[in-house]
Formats: sequence, structure tokens, C-alpha cells
Amino acid sequence: LETGRAGWGCDRAEKLPTLSQVRSDLRRPHPERIFAVHHAMKLGLSVEEIYELTAIDPWFLDKLASLITVEKFIRQTPLPDINKAQMLAIKQEGFSDRQIAFATKAGEDTVRTYRKSLGVIPVYKMVDTCAAEFESTTPYYYSTYEEESEVLPSERRKIMILGGGPNRIGQGIEFDYCCCHASFALQADDYETIMVNSNPETVSTDYDTSDRLYFEPLTKEDVLNIIEAENPDGIIIQFGGQTPLKLAVPLQEYLDEVNDDPATLRLRSGFGDSTLGDSNLRGLSEAAPPTQPIKTKIWGTSPDSIDAAEDRERFEQMLRELDIRQPPNGLARSNAEALKIAQDIDYPVVVRPSYVLGGRAMEIVYSDEDLVRYMTTAVQVEPDHPILIDKFLENAIEVDVDAIADHTGTAVIGGIMEHIEQAGIHSGDSACTLPTVSLSDATLATIRNWTFKLAKRLNVIGLMNIQYAIQGEQVYIIEANPRASRTVPFVSKATGARLAQIAVRVMSGKTLADLGLTEEIIPPYLSVKEAVLPFNKFTGTDTLLGPEMRSTGEVMGIADSFGQAYAKAELAAGQILPQSGTVFISVNDRDKPAVVPIAQAFVEAGFGIVATSGTYRTINEAGIAVESILKIHEGRPHVGDAIKNQNIQLIVNSPVGEAAQEDDRILRRTALDYKIPTVTTLAGAKATLAAIRSLKSNQLTVKALQDHLA
Repeated sequence: LETGRAGWGCDRAEKLPTLSQVRSDLRRPHPERIFAVHHAMKLGLSVEEIYELTAIDPWFLDKLASLITVEKFIRQTPLPDINKAQMLAIKQEGFSDRQIAFATKAGEDTVRTYRKSLGVIPVYKMVDTCAAEFESTTPYYYSTYEEESEVLPSERRKIMILGGGPNRIGQGIEFDYCCCHASFALQADDYETIMVNSNPETVSTDYDTSDRLYFEPLTKEDVLNIIEAENPDGIIIQFGGQTPLKLAVPLQEYLDEVNDDPATLRLRSGFGDSTLGDSNLRGLSEAAPPTQPIKTKIWGTSPDSIDAAEDRERFEQMLRELDIRQPPNGLARSNAEALKIAQDIDYPVVVRPSYVLGGRAMEIVYSDEDLVRYMTTAVQVEPDHPILIDKFLENAIEVDVDAIADHTGTAVIGGIMEHIEQAGIHSGDSACTLPTVSLSDATLATIRNWTFKLAKRLNVIGLMNIQYAIQGEQVYIIEANPRASRTVPFVSKATGARLAQIAVRVMSGKTLADLGLTEEIIPPYLSVKEAVLPFNKFTGTDTLLGPEMRSTGEVMGIADSFGQAYAKAELAAGQILPQSGTVFISVNDRDKPAVVPIAQAFVEAGFGIVATSGTYRTINEAGIAVESILKIHEGRPHVGDAIKNQNIQLIVNSPVGEAAQEDDRILRRTALDYKIPTVTTLAGAKATLAAIRSLKSNQLTVKALQDHLA
């Protein structure tokens, strides 16, 4: 699940709650309740009492209770005193090396080394996809601690592709697209492809996408086990997003170690003498001959370069050397540091934990009070997990760039995407257009120059994604990721260049010139990508967009004009835009001056305008026809009533602050229930206007993607 846990308890120090707290946690179904069961059993509650509180079947509770017994044994037994039979039983119960390390106060690598010295290593069993009716030519495997492995030997060149892990918001299916296309390209080049992924719902785990699939979690322990079982020529970690990227440094350290030290190779393979001493090797089976040396290499950009881009302090130093501008920022390891950094760079600021994907726990804060609340309730602050604090660039345009570089240092831009929502909305939730529609030639020249400089400095081999913010004519870099991004499928479809396939061939040693990609492809039409947001499936959720990703998919529209492409994308996302009626406008104080021309444009398009008091005054003073309407808390009839009575066809709403957001949350939720389109940014309102104008003046046309790319 990648929740930061290494198993069902027994993986970190924690203070047990009181019995009354545990009973309360057991009564209420919630995502963490399984750990409440663990606490309850540690505190001595019986299976019968837990069943009465949870209605979890006693059969499962009995199984969980047996794990508590094993956990107690591990906690009471020093690692050198665990013999082979006991270690095998512990692993058969599913305890990870990290759990054993925690319980025995040893390091995870020490546990792994000792376990393998005992000859306790996993084998792999095949899931027969043909139900034994005829031979399965595309099997997939799972690990278990038994005697005989069903992995068939192979002498072909083998490449292991690490997938995206659990499918969740932020870790998009777009990464599975990249993994699949990597497999297709490598198979065409006569490699045997091995996919490693734990997600049964997505394409990359289909048993016929690759030559082999290992249905395993993407942890250090499990991936190393597969490397030792398969000994592939290469591993690809760039295509699965943040999940495999976190394994880059640990995997490289392991490969360096086994290739430098033959004794370590024997030990990691389960043979040879234990570093813990012969007296500790009770029950050790007769040593077998050493296996062949591990030949595996990590393909593409080096783990050190990946770490240089991920590590905020190393990245800042690199940008200073390259004379590349970034927003003022700081790294806080305590609440006091966070307050000082925010006050020095001035509010508003964007705060987020380090090493996250999907903008998890990201937030824009506007005051010391907001920051203190964030630091005390939203995240855990400690030296190893600093908080990143960046100056929030208001009214800035965000830009995504996907590029490919080869081993000669040559780089080519795959696509430059201009976000429609301004900076501050997560890139996965923001609509974007390719090519750009409002950036100047000078701005684009800077973006291209900085992209090439960074690719060369990071020694990128394969894909790289960079996010920029443009405020006026000033360009700032937000972050760089030397890996595939969730925009790769969109860029590939918009330009006709299969970026993932080109990238994996570059990683295999070919050059961009060999592959025929020598310059940026700028299509003669416009492509708009729009996010699909699942708000209607979750009762009570707010539709307000922000730095944390909410979308669960994406669609695209292609046309000769931006307005028509955006209209197609909105239609594909299930948003029916009105061509007449009344627009309700309510924006925060910072947006009020900029909303006047938008209101005027809606009037010119034939719409009536209603607005709440503050926005009404701004629009009315500009001489634009507008009617006043009450907010929901101001009495009736209010705007919520107007929505229910179908007197409003479109909403433009951009609140700021907890009070405004809470009041307007009800408004936006009511609009969702009644299927009224709601726009929460002024940039989105402008794009919506362009789409409505296009719909009013032109009939939508349909053209196959293949015809666009012909």
C-alpha cells in the first residue's frame, strides 16, 4: 500500500493507545483500523471481544493473533539465536526483513545477510493463466518460502522494468503506459522483458504485456530477491514514477557491493560463511557452489544524478552553478525554522514534505497561523524528513517540459505544455495545451536553454520532466525529475513521437540521431489535456483544486483552435458547457480586479451575471450589468437556491481562507450535485470563455488521431 509501513506492526516504535481509545478505533471502520486490531491484541483483547467490536470474521482474527505470537518470539530472540527452521517459519508468516530488523534491533541489511547465510531464500511459483488446460506461455510469478522454484532458466538478454506500484491518486496509470511501451520496444529489439509490479488493476501487470511478470511489492527486499533469481542485464527504474525511483540508491549500493566483493556475492546468494560466526549457523544446509556473478546494471540516468535532482540542497547548488533562477525557498527541520523561512521569503508560500509524488500534503499558506496549523496537523517534521518551503508565485503560468537525452549529451525536447490553471494547482489536475498559446519567444528560448543545460549537468540518459513558472517575463524553475512523467502519454499522442519507446532505446545505448529524433516536434494543431476529477463519486468532497492531486484520469481534445480543442477536452471529461444563461461569479479580493474583463466577456457572449456583494461592487463599478445575490449564510433566497432552481448555468468561484472556503464548499458541492459547471480559477474561466465562443460559432468536428499524425 506504500503507507510508510513495513508490515502489520513490528516495524516502528509507537506508544500504545489506551484501551478506551482502541475500543473506539475498532468500532468505526476506517483505513487505519487494521492497526487498531494490532494494538488491541498487543493490549490483550481477545479474538471474541475484537469480533464483537469490529464484526471481522473470527477466522481472520485468529490468523492475526498467530502473528502476534510470532512477533513476541522475534522481539525476545537475538538475531544470531534464530536458527534456520525458525527463520524459515518467520518468513513463511510474511514478516519482512525490516520487521525482523526492528524486532531484533539489527539493520535490515544485516538481517538479509544472516537470513541468506542460513539458506532461507524465497522461491517463485507460477500463476497458471491457462488453468492447466494448455501450456501457459506468458506466466506470472509470486514469491513464497518453499523448496522448489518454478522460474524457468533463460539465456536471452533480460531487462527488468520496475512498475508504478499501487494504483492511487498521484501515482498515475500514465506510468503504466510508459512501462508497457518500454516492454514493447525492448521485445521488438529481442530482449526478454521482466515486469515487476504489485498492482492487479493496470495494464502493466497483464501477464501478456511482458515475457514475465513478478507480482511483488516494490520494496528493496523484494526487488533484490528478484534480481538474484533472474540476474537481468539491466533494470529500468525511470518509468514507474516515484515508487521505483526511491529504490535507485539502495539498488546501486547493492550492485556495487556484490560486484566488488565475491564473498558478499556468495553470502547474498545464500552460500558461504556467515559474518555473524559459525556458532550462529545452526541448521545451515550444506553449502552449494557459488552462483554466477550478478551482472545487472541500472539503465539510464545514474542513481546519483536522480538523487541530485531529488535532494533539495544538492539541486539548489546545481542551479546556482548553472545560473538558473528558482523561487526563494528554504528547508525546515523544525517548526521554528519553518516560521523563520516563511517570514524571510514572505507569504504566501507553498509547503510540502520532501520526496512525495502527487503533491501529497502540499498546501499554500498565507500566514503564520496557517503555517503553524500545517506543521502541527498535516505533516511529521524531523531531521530526516524536512519540509520544503517555496515562495508562491501568484498569477504565474506553469509550464511542463518533457525531454529526452542520450549518452552523447544530446537532448531533444519532446513537448512544452502550458498549463491553463495558474501555478499552485497540481500539474496532474491542471488542463494544459501543446503547443503553448501565450508564452513569448524570449520565454520559450529561456525554457529550452535551461532544459538543455540541466539535462547535460544531470547526465540524463532517457526521459526528464521539468516544471517552470512564468511570472510576467521572468522564468523560474520549480523542479526537475530525471524520469518519465505523467505527461508522457499526452505528449506522445499529441506529437506522434512515442517518447517512452524512444527513451528505452536510448537507455539501451542508441542515440537520438539513430532513432530519427533530432529536433522538437511542434504540431500544426492544438492539443488540450484535461483532468478527470471523481468528486461526484465521493459525497461531501470539495471540488476546489490546489497543490495536492485529486484527478483519477485524463482526456484530450485536438483542434485547429485553442477554444475548440478545450471544448472537446471538457466534453470528454463530462463537462457540458452552457452557451447561454446566467453566470454566478464570486472571487477573492486578490482576483477582483482581474475578474472585470472576464465578466465583460461573458456579457458580450450573451450571458447574464450575478455576484455576491464584494464581487458585485467591483463589477458594478466597472459599468457592467450585474445583479446581486446572497451568499448561503446571509439568508434566503441565496445562491444555493438559485442553483437548485436552475437559474444559474455556470459558476466562477475562487475563495481564499478557511471561512470563505467552508462557506463556498457548500456552494460548489451543490453545483456538483446539480451538474452545474464550476470553475475555481480565473485562468480556467478564460479558457472556458474561449471554449464557449468556439461552440457558439463553430460546429465540433471529429478527426481520427491517426489522421492528425499522418
